[in-house]
Amino acid sequence: MHELIGNITLSILFAWLLGLLAHFSRQPLILAYLIAGFCIGPFGTGWVKSQESINVISELGLIFMLFMIGLEIDLKKIVRAGPVILFAAGGQLLGGSVLGILFFVALGLSLGGGAFDALYLCVACALSSTVIIVKVLYEKRELDTLPGRVTLGILVLQDVFAILFLAVQPSLADLKLTVILFSIARVGVLVATALVISRYILPWLFHHIARRPELVLLGALAWCFLIGEVAERLSLSREMGSLVAGVSLSTFPYALDVTAKLTTLRDFFITLFFVALGMTIPVPNMSVIGLALTIALFTVVSRVLTTFTPLYLMKQGLRASLLPAINLAQISEFSLVVIQTGAIAGHIKPETASAASFAFVVLAVLSTFVMVRSDELTRRAIGPLKRLGLRDLDHRHGEGEEGHGGGHGEVRRIVVLGFFRAASALLAEIERQNPLLLDQITVVDFNPQVYQTLLSRGQHVIYGDISNVDTLLHAGVGKAEIVILSVPDALLKGATNEKLVRHIRALNSSARIVATADLLSDVPELYAAGADYVTVTRLSDAHELFAVIEAADAGLLEDKRAELDAVLSERREVLP
Repeated sequence: MHELIGNITLSILFAWLLGLLAHFSRQPLILAYLIAGFCIGPFGTGWVKSQESINVISELGLIFMLFMIGLEIDLKKIVRAGPVILFAAGGQLLGGSVLGILFFVALGLSLGGGAFDALYLCVACALSSTVIIVKVLYEKRELDTLPGRVTLGILVLQDVFAILFLAVQPSLADLKLTVILFSIARVGVLVATALVISRYILPWLFHHIARRPELVLLGALAWCFLIGEVAERLSLSREMGSLVAGVSLSTFPYALDVTAKLTTLRDFFITLFFVALGMTIPVPNMSVIGLALTIALFTVVSRVLTTFTPLYLMKQGLRASLLPAINLAQISEFSLVVIQTGAIAGHIKPETASAASFAFVVLAVLSTFVMVRSDELTRRAIGPLKRLGLRDLDHRHGEGEEGHGGGHGEVRRIVVLGFFRAASALLAEIERQNPLLLDQITVVDFNPQVYQTLLSRGQHVIYGDISNVDTLLHAGVGKAEIVILSVPDALLKGATNEKLVRHIRALNSSARIVATADLLSDVPELYAAGADYVTVTRLSDAHELFAVIEAADAGLLEDKRAELDAVLSERREVLP
């Protein structure tokens, strides 16, 4: 027991020290934890030698990681997922699995006879890193963009795919149809039991202890370990049970509260899991390094092929098809869980597990840098893809077809460059107050959903990147009377409002340019660049909030709300 406590102390200490280095060098923290484990493990300094300690630390970390992953899987969102996300996820998972099996078997890796290296690598390479993707997209403010939503939707369905694999995994050595069906039946019993209890019993219990935070936390932990033990008795695994426990609580009224209280505990044990995983990584030889690089290369190529293709076939355009493929081009931390369960079960060789871990590290570092520059890479890739014969959504512009940009000769008096919520609200307001004005407006944006929706409403719209001068020329900016920039700098890709104002002014000296400012300090710079008017959204927001306060003080808040509800009921916004 004292040895285990000492080993946990070393694990946390080295994880923190190397985590500091990773933070200041802008590297993924998971990479630091793996290196920390390697340094103190049997293949490093040897300060942690006890295999029993390593296994206990690893299993605890796995249980908490899968419980939290389960809590974050929203079954309602999966049911409501649009056809684009469902089709893209299905294509990525099915295509990636088929390519993975064919590729790794062709490399000579085993698939049967008690050894399933090819199968585990196939599954591992089909999953992407939620931790890395969400962090980078959040920092880039792209979680709420179309490519961001598609990426997150695919991640959720990847987790479901992993759950199904973990259900069958214990029976791989005796893989028959009856065995598979029996395994699925056991999972069905476990899931049904957990869902029924969490639906009809736990809400009542948690409602009566809601004011005792320590009991809420303890109850969630008790539920996690209870379902884990039930899964163990059903010949599944505690890890599988903890995942089901999390999923059963994901739509729970107190799920957010439980997640918030467990986050710190989760981070502690997830850190231990990755440190323990690092302890199992031996010093690589050339064959392990070669296999790791092969796995990494296959992951990138297969992800681009299997993600880009279904999105492109669903007419999402080159940009919206490429960005999710770039975002997903790494191996998931969940993949390491899958690999670890395979290693514990004796289904894969230690060398294969080590190669998968090294591939994860390589892609974790590279994909972070690539995702940060994804917009630039996408712009560079679109030209060559068009030359290869792939058509973008703007291909009809050159054909002069009505309704798809209207041809080069058709110029509208007002041009709206970029389309997000402010522009969506603007068009709805114009439709409400002066519908005839819509015929005088051209909208330019590269969101395929915006393009298709506006097109279906008969609005003149051009698919294009507003940071490209050729797009501005095609949109008729040179002859427009009013040009509106409604997207703030934080959401623009490849440009700023100031840069766009300068481009527009160079093309059209007489147009009245309306720009948008994030910061008050941006206003004089935009005027200096040539803008005629600058909107500052915080001012209109402040005016509205002040009116709400006045209404509340006068006891008229319900009237104010009824007034707003009446306005909202009349609006047909493109972006809700």
